[in-house]
Amino acid sequence: MRRVVIIGGGAIGSAIAYFLNRDPQEEPFDVTVVERDFSYTQASSALSASSIRQQFSSAINIEMSLYGIDFFRHLGENLRVGDNVPDIGLVEPGYLYLAPPEGLDVLRENHSVQKAHGVDVVLLAPDALQARFPWISTEGIALASLGLSGEGWYDGYSLLQAFRKKAISQGARYVQLQATGLKRSGRAVAGVELDIGNVLEADVVVNAAGAWASRVAGWAGIDLPVRARRRMVFSFSCPETLPGCPLVIDTSGIWLRPEGRRFICGFAPPQDRDRDDAPLEVDYRVFDDFIWPALAHRVPAFEAIRMTGAWAGYYEMNLFDHNAILGLHPDCDNLFFANGFSGHGLQQCPAAGRGVAELIRYGEYRSLDLSPVSFARILENRPLVEKNVI
Repeated sequence: MRRVVIIGGGAIGSAIAYFLNRDPQEEPFDVTVVERDFSYTQASSALSASSIRQQFSSAINIEMSLYGIDFFRHLGENLRVGDNVPDIGLVEPGYLYLAPPEGLDVLRENHSVQKAHGVDVVLLAPDALQARFPWISTEGIALASLGLSGEGWYDGYSLLQAFRKKAISQGARYVQLQATGLKRSGRAVAGVELDIGNVLEADVVVNAAGAWASRVAGWAGIDLPVRARRRMVFSFSCPETLPGCPLVIDTSGIWLRPEGRRFICGFAPPQDRDRDDAPLEVDYRVFDDFIWPALAHRVPAFEAIRMTGAWAGYYEMNLFDHNAILGLHPDCDNLFFANGFSGHGLQQCPAAGRGVAELIRYGEYRSLDLSPVSFARILENRPLVEKNVI
């Protein structure tokens, strides 16, 4: 039985653990998942805003998320353990991208790519946008793109736990230990060194360490361009309701969506202020100085909002091109990477988990060809351009 050790027990690592032994007709793997914190206090899976969209500009991201939404719609069937049928509370109100005049061409180009891949999306001129969402101000908007189905949000922590419990039911072992190094043997990794002083012997090792993935890669002498970048999420209340509110991406770069009777929002900071490994502390000044004025400009009802809370989590940011890095590096024959999702990990974990499991079992992709996000593009300096980065 081949021994697979997965470093990182978040949604990505747990999805890989699940897919490795998904088919009872296949020879099973001996799967061990090394996770330093079973409470997942700082895990991106637990701190994410947990959304899924199809409105990407690259075919591979669209295909990965199309598989993701199908998996989520059948999650109870896919990840059921006995009488325990998981529910992640998936809703599909859509994504609404708002484009200023200078973004008109890009939005139309993206729309063409999305329609060619079966995405259920429609373009709305300002008058049609106003008619559909009367609560929105169309000032400065030249065109909008609305996902009609297949886009929405869910409970990311419940998704992580569903994958984890299903993987355990299939024989995976989770150990609450800290990986501290890799034991090399020629062109391979022979095992994972642990903080308790021993080594977990392995035939295959998977780096699914999220925001800390570059450290794991460094143990094998591999440079992985992934860094921990802080993202803050603010919650707020509003006296008025916004009927049919989707997840809105404003021209300012701020995103917002309803969360029960409240709303949550966030944004990506300017590149010159986006530091590696920033502490997971919330800068509340950002809300008053930047977010609130922009929200009130786009939705007049938000003049009367009140902030009710905030939290911060890490994106595992791929600094090369903000897209996933999957598969082997040519310098190591059995160390697989599943990193750099740059905020898309939860929605892409079903496709990534299935793909990496196929690579480990068969040495090739059998379902969806994920080679566009292989390490090769980084080594050959061929960035995968994704225009819709949030």
